[in-house]
Amino acid sequence: MTTRRALGALLTASLGSPVLAQTARPPRRSLDPDIAFPEAGPRAWGAQMKQVRIGLLGGENESDRLGRFGPYRDLIETTFKVPARLYPASDYAGVIQAFGAKQLDIANMSPAAYAAAWVDTNGGVEPLLTTEEADGSISYVAVMLVRADSGIRTLEDMRGKAMAWSDPNSASGYLIPRFALRRQGVNPEQYFSRTGFAGGHEQAIIAVVQKQYDAAVTWASGQGDVNAGYTRGTLRAMVEKGLLDMHQMRVIWTSAPIINGPQTVRTDLPDAFKEDMRLFHLALPKAHPDIYRQIERGGGAGYREVTHQDYAFMVEMRKQEAVERRRRN
Repeated sequence: MTTRRALGALLTASLGSPVLAQTARPPRRSLDPDIAFPEAGPRAWGAQMKQVRIGLLGGENESDRLGRFGPYRDLIETTFKVPARLYPASDYAGVIQAFGAKQLDIANMSPAAYAAAWVDTNGGVEPLLTTEEADGSISYVAVMLVRADSGIRTLEDMRGKAMAWSDPNSASGYLIPRFALRRQGVNPEQYFSRTGFAGGHEQAIIAVVQKQYDAAVTWASGQGDVNAGYTRGTLRAMVEKGLLDMHQMRVIWTSAPIINGPQTVRTDLPDAFKEDMRLFHLALPKAHPDIYRQIERGGGAGYREVTHQDYAFMVEMRKQEAVERRRRN
């Protein structure tokens, strides 16, 4: 078992400068000039897969998720001539469990949710691609947010206040902040007056706006104008939907970079399906930019190939968190 010290060193290196694992060839990117959108037509893998089942992580209300991903589902159907269906989950655990039951074929996962699914299925899932940001990086950050009128300006001001976590299977909304705070000498169980799970990223921010909690953590690209909710992430999506005015909020803490979550598939699916999904997503930003922006909650540079090794540190974090949870209980 990985020791806490070894895990800390691994995570510090990984969070500080996420890099892609070395492969036999450079990872393909949406920005590569030879990337082309797959030609429409039936595929041989369609004989084995009668439909493409797409999982949607929780963290946003269901009607908004279905609205954002509806054109994406339709494009998969028209491109590969096979029915596609969206499966929105109420939380991250729903998608993780659905992968374990082989009820899903593909889902865009958070890094922590991917790690949980990989552990729960004994390696039964694999990553295909991750999101590349506008500056060419493949990372995002966790941010801690408070009301601007709360008088809270620093992490020190949060001592004795109430903290809302987003989801127990979220990297930015739970695992990474807890790990980073402990490394700063902050014990979340003792530092805050109370903590709780809000039921998702959007719900956690709303709980702060409505003064049910003093602060919440969520994910953001960490790039662009903070008053616009950055270039991508929960805050950007809520600003665009009119649910949040960032001028009334304050970011008081930001994590080190975290590798973006992957487009994830089951390992037992046909290799030809996996390759079609790689090419579909790699070419999506140029071929169908509106659909790309909808599913990614903002703009970026597209996608880049990844491997399981890129998420090995998150798997170790999940295992260590499970040990800590059993110790607390």
